[in-house]
Amino acid sequence: MKPALNKEEQRRKAERLRELHHGARMLVLPNAWDAASAKVFERAGFKAVATTSAGVANAWGYPDGEVMSRAEMLQAAGIIARATRLPVSADMEAGFGVTPEEIAETARLTLESGAVGINLEDSLVGKPALREVPLQVEILKAVRQTADAFGVPLVVNARVDVYSVLDESDPTRFAQAVGRAHAYLEAGADCIFAFGITDKALIGDLVREIGAPVNVLARPGSPTLAELEGLGVARVTFGSIPMRVALSQAVKIADELKRTGTYNFAQGILSYDEVNGYFERMEGDK
Repeated sequence: MKPALNKEEQRRKAERLRELHHGARMLVLPNAWDAASAKVFERAGFKAVATTSAGVANAWGYPDGEVMSRAEMLQAAGIIARATRLPVSADMEAGFGVTPEEIAETARLTLESGAVGINLEDSLVGKPALREVPLQVEILKAVRQTADAFGVPLVVNARVDVYSVLDESDPTRFAQAVGRAHAYLEAGADCIFAFGITDKALIGDLVREIGAPVNVLARPGSPTLAELEGLGVARVTFGSIPMRVALSQAVKIADELKRTGTYNFAQGILSYDEVNGYFERMEGDK
């Protein structure tokens, strides 16, 4: 594995990641849960990689939701960042803290891990409730100031959890989501993660009203990538779905071994040398 990034290289990666939010094409950002999955996405030709907090937590033996420690999540982000030449955006859940100072420290440590982007939720850990807007604004301002002091333009993806927390019958959800988005952008966010929405018309309305880069989580039932791009979505991610697809394959392996004792699951797989080569080719990288 290559050594930790130097500051200049990290700055270039952060600038590149920010530019990708404003490009002619939508940024398709697959979510890795370990070094090997990050290398798969790099070799497939993606321009950047995100981490998945749920995927990382599950791979490390925890449920999602800031149950694993901040130090462990940062270690996982660092392993992924060092494994790939691509810019990495780290999902740090709600920031592993309560105060703006605590969450700004999480942002600083995220940069020290080698990542150049960060996801931050605005819902409360373990509760179906949202942080008050003024507090989340202060958190995002502190994160931006900390990144500026560090010298790397951290790309902040501010998650708006209105549609995953508030009841469907609440008629204020759209206005609250747009209001939060505008407040977070003014506080220093680069992109708004409109979490929990799959409706095509709603996505289009939010993109128009927010008027800045919007991230959508794609899943079964979501518009296609082409449709999302047509709606003006700037960034699409997939959360823990890639990890769960891989885990589903492990379930099939277990089932075949138990049921038939055969090895059909091993047909057409990557060779030992191919996978080793993902990492050996990084020897001597700077």
